[in-house]
Amino acid sequence: MGTGLALVRLAERGELPGRVRLLFQPAEEVVPSGAPEVISAGGLKDVSAIYALHCAPRLPVGLVGVRSGPFTAAADMVEITLRGDGGHTARPHLTQDLVYALGRVVVDVPSLLNRRVDVRAGVSMVFGAVRAGEASNAIPGEGVARATVRSLNRDVWHILPGLVEQLVHDVVAPTGVDVTVEYRRGVPPIINDRMATALIASAAAAALGPDQVIEAEVSMGGEDFAFYLEHVPGSMIRLGVGVPGSSSKLDIHQSAFDIDERAIGYGVRVMVHTAMAGLATVGF
Repeated sequence: MGTGLALVRLAERGELPGRVRLLFQPAEEVVPSGAPEVISAGGLKDVSAIYALHCAPRLPVGLVGVRSGPFTAAADMVEITLRGDGGHTARPHLTQDLVYALGRVVVDVPSLLNRRVDVRAGVSMVFGAVRAGEASNAIPGEGVARATVRSLNRDVWHILPGLVEQLVHDVVAPTGVDVTVEYRRGVPPIINDRMATALIASAAAAALGPDQVIEAEVSMGGEDFAFYLEHVPGSMIRLGVGVPGSSSKLDIHQSAFDIDERAIGYGVRVMVHTAMAGLATVGF
């Protein structure tokens, strides 16, 4: 919003040499996200480049992190449901040991996945929820495990749904348990354009000073800004929002998340400088 107000002021004074479109990433945190709808509605029509900031609580306020190439991972969700007859834990041979099968899935599938793709693709499968049974002496009839599947490589991302489902079935088959795999596409990886990254890095240096621009780390997090980059070149950078002197290492998606609000002004300055540099580059 601050960037928009600043650009309006420039336009009113006749100092904005072109058009700038602001997108506020609706439904960015859900699956499916809002980016495809924005694109379908014409959000990228006549757009030559796109830029974004993402807050970084582990980066001190006043700094920005930039990186060309892979920036965040593709992120999908998978839900694996196992079903069996259930029975007594004293006689697992008379039924299907569903909890054992679920354990095999949680342990073996991620390990096998890492051996079926090039390690440089940065593939990660991590389970965040596992549920089966209530009683210690009863084998349950149903269990569910949910995981995220991530990759830094776009080509590998395209083959992951089929590969994950195959590995799950291969691991479960010897146990006699029935299995259903629901694989939900999330977001592709962010791969920042080289020229766009150079432009926003230069703009950030002009806005904040060259010493305030550092190289960002690759993140295994997912971001729906990646959908926009499949249509136009662009770059996302990280905006430091870390609170000086804070003893706790806060991260996004934590209940105690907090920022140094001076970061808002720094972010506005970076994005205004980026918009002006981008307009100059496209020749308006």
